[in-house]
Amino acid sequence: MQETKPQIQADSFLTLHYRLSTQDGEDVVSTFDIGPATIQMGNGELNENLEACLVGLVPGEHAVFEVPAEAGFGQHNPGLVQRIARSALPVDQDLLENTLIEFTSPEGAEFAGFVREIDATHALMDFNHPLAGKSLRFEVQIIGLL
Repeated sequence: MQETKPQIQADSFLTLHYRLSTQDGEDVVSTFDIGPATIQMGNGELNENLEACLVGLVPGEHAVFEVPAEAGFGQHNPGLVQRIARSALPVDQDLLENTLIEFTSPEGAEFAGFVREIDATHALMDFNHPLAGKSLRFEVQIIGLL
């Protein structure tokens, strides 16, 4: 009787290598060259849509997933691009184009916005996830379940 390997579940604790890249081959993040990652599924360490790709895989398995934008970080939402007065931006951060600025909402939640343009009075801020609107390639090598 052959023993079946345990499968990854929505709450599994596992060790794996993973690479997330854009469709044109630009790596966003990769553990293949630096050592494996250990994650707890469902804790937000990976995007929930990427975690869903892992469910059912077994230790030793290597898989590659093509993730369309809507199944990854969603489509780019033009409504999340806003022109904001410089006086309303955090004063403790450098305001430079192509930088990420951290914000805190009145309720205490933290979020980030990307500075697309800046002039003397306003900044054009993009509050979409940096990977929104991009189709991705998600490669995994499952090392083990803990």
